[in-house]
Amino acid sequence: MKKSKTQVIVGMGTCGLSAGARQVHDALSALLAEHPGSFELSGTGCIGMCYREPLVEVREKGRRTIYGGVTPELAAEIFERHVRGGDVLEENVALNIADGEIEGGQEQGFQILQRKIVLRNCGTIDPESIGEYEGSGGYKALRKALLEMQPGEIIEEVKKSGLRGRGGAGFPTGLKWSFAARYEADRKYIVCNADEGDPGAFMDRSVLEGDPHSVIEGMIICARAIGASYGYIYCRAEYPLAIRRLTIALEAARKNGYLGSDILGSGFDFDVKIKQGAGAFVCGEETALFASIEGKRGMPRIRPPFPAEKGLWGKPTNNNNVETYANIPWIITNGAGAYAAIGTEKSTGTKVFALAGKVVRGGLAEVPMGTTIDTLVNEVGGGIKEGRKFKAVQMGGPSGGCIPASLGQTPVDFESIPATGAIMGSGGMVVLDDTTCMVEMARFFLNFTQSESCGKCTFCRIGTLRMLEILTRITQGEGEPEDIERLRTLGAQIKEASLCGLGQTAPNPVLTTIRYFRDEYEAHIRDKKCPAGSCQALVDFFIDPEACTGCTLCAKNCPVGAISGSAKQVHVIDNSICVKCGKCMTSCNFGAIYKR
Repeated sequence: MKKSKTQVIVGMGTCGLSAGARQVHDALSALLAEHPGSFELSGTGCIGMCYREPLVEVREKGRRTIYGGVTPELAAEIFERHVRGGDVLEENVALNIADGEIEGGQEQGFQILQRKIVLRNCGTIDPESIGEYEGSGGYKALRKALLEMQPGEIIEEVKKSGLRGRGGAGFPTGLKWSFAARYEADRKYIVCNADEGDPGAFMDRSVLEGDPHSVIEGMIICARAIGASYGYIYCRAEYPLAIRRLTIALEAARKNGYLGSDILGSGFDFDVKIKQGAGAFVCGEETALFASIEGKRGMPRIRPPFPAEKGLWGKPTNNNNVETYANIPWIITNGAGAYAAIGTEKSTGTKVFALAGKVVRGGLAEVPMGTTIDTLVNEVGGGIKEGRKFKAVQMGGPSGGCIPASLGQTPVDFESIPATGAIMGSGGMVVLDDTTCMVEMARFFLNFTQSESCGKCTFCRIGTLRMLEILTRITQGEGEPEDIERLRTLGAQIKEASLCGLGQTAPNPVLTTIRYFRDEYEAHIRDKKCPAGSCQALVDFFIDPEACTGCTLCAKNCPVGAISGSAKQVHVIDNSICVKCGKCMTSCNFGAIYKR
């Protein structure tokens, strides 16, 4: 929606708020009160540059200047020098965008390779304004789908686009819709899975916070295609901001005639309700999710029958995740051919990734399918922090696996990633450097899936516990030579005997780390050493005599008296007494303590 005055927009996603965006917004609001009419102040969602939050954008005459790392003091300077004086603070500019094209800025490397479809409105519109969504082309696809297309035509368009489910399985979306469409019932349901549970993943949350109407619009179009009359957005209660903005968006959509009875005069009725989940990871599996919506314990059930025939309350149901639905309006508006032209032949379109871990530029990135891991990590992500060595990426969360840096040229698509033993999952990508112990990484993820198992399947409930016990022993220096084969055997059995995707994929982090980093397992077991220097039980602490100043802080903080030495004299650690707590290292102000 075009506005005449200068706009100042603050990034008010969860990442921005946690970095201090509320204080920045308050400072700007106070300035606006002092100088009425000098600018228009609003908020937006996450633009993806989480590592540079808080972000403040000054928008004027087709130009967008986005400042990073803004404090209340810097906000005041931006107001005085830029808004009032027309002087851009170049040293603080993250992005310069003119007429939609990136022209410069410190962070152009993060954005330049991206192609934004799902994130097209995130960080550019006010997510709490339906007018701004409509002004960006929102609900135009819905008008087309309801007033110009038949349900079968909608499904065919989605099929031709090649869109595959972005929740992890990668099943063809149009084909899935066609299954639900063919069954007759007095009521059908649409479900949006927003139960994002992978550690390090925040794609769905950011879309719901930054552009909730795109998801709602996609759901309504899907409902029209399969003949559904009611929908649920299953969102974990741990996402309060996403839920609040979804609630605002749903109310506005009803008020404007996009939800409810006789939508846009088409004769089609459909409405949506938010169901808050309690954060159970297993409820990411669709039949467990349905059970939770029905008020039952979230546990998977045997299939067939599949949800397309008997899903929620025994009725035909279609379930897709947030990112999948957010693609739909773009496809209907721009055509299946335009979408299919992006990405690869079998994996079309774009994919949103949450870059986290040891990468320099952590945040959200949307790139064409087929982009390599190296490109995502080194070009989009800016490489590894502190100049350390890129070791691996963990993809697919607890259900995924670790892919070594040696396979960095692997394209990120639904064919290439599974060939490595990992899965693309919903888009979490945790970047690891040479200080990461791969055995400990496997133990961490298995601990998560073991605790999140619903307990229904014996192999998942007990098998993952046995694997966790073995991994814990190995990281504590108590591993046995037979443990590696025990882990591989248990992993294969758990994958084969588990009912749902949680159990079937739980061993992946362990199996992939054994496959690519077996030498680390052997070092833990044979040499009782952690090559990464990460497992506390397998490292010793030392004091560099050339760096030690004899300040005595390390000795004072040692809980067991393992450090000796007089003031202003070099200190020494007795590793036979040391309990490996690391307090000496964190208390040393001179970097004199190291471990190996």
